[in-house]
Amino acid sequence: MSVSQNAEHLCRGRGRPPLRSDEETLRVIVDAAASMFREGGYAGTAMSAIAARAGVSTKTLYRLVPMKEELFQRVISSRIDRFMLAVDAVDETSGDLAGGLEHLLTAYGNLAFDPEVISVYRLVVGECVRFPEIGRTFFETAIKAAGGAITRWLVQQTRRGLIELDNPERAAEMLRGMMVFEPQRAALLGQAPPPDAAAIAARARACAMLFLRGCQRWEARQALAGLS
Repeated sequence: MSVSQNAEHLCRGRGRPPLRSDEETLRVIVDAAASMFREGGYAGTAMSAIAARAGVSTKTLYRLVPMKEELFQRVISSRIDRFMLAVDAVDETSGDLAGGLEHLLTAYGNLAFDPEVISVYRLVVGECVRFPEIGRTFFETAIKAAGGAITRWLVQQTRRGLIELDNPERAAEMLRGMMVFEPQRAALLGQAPPPDAAAIAARARACAMLFLRGCQRWEARQALAGLS
């Protein structure tokens, strides 16, 4: 490096730090909003307070996310995206039907029993009468999205001839309820802590086996029985 280049490099180093991209700034804002919604609820969280927590101006906040409802939706999406990535990791061409369903239900359990998700669920239940938009957002962005992913997986297995289902969407609803309903309700009411990773995995395996023994074709059921 020449003397002039070195001087220029040092000058840049002593100048302003590089600006964050809008994508990075938005990620910081969403993380700040998630924390503040959990702490103060939806009604008790002002956009100006979120901007302050994120270390950005209110002008920047409103440029990137014009409405609090949209910001709440982004908080929900940031959590559901983890589940969608886990669903994508299921090998759709694998012959391991039980293993695939177990993986899918474990991913759903990890989502449903995440303490952050439970906190948001409590918020929605407590405030959706005053703010119907957050109930609508949670239902569309979280509940329907997760249910749709499980439904699509069941449809794929039906097309592969591994299971028989007249109504995959209803079957997905039943699977989700069997996997999370009782322990999630206990956690929501503060009567029990959310299950840990080992308990979630064990419950996923039990639910997968129970479900498959009920809807699997006779030939595949015989093969599965030999693995139990």
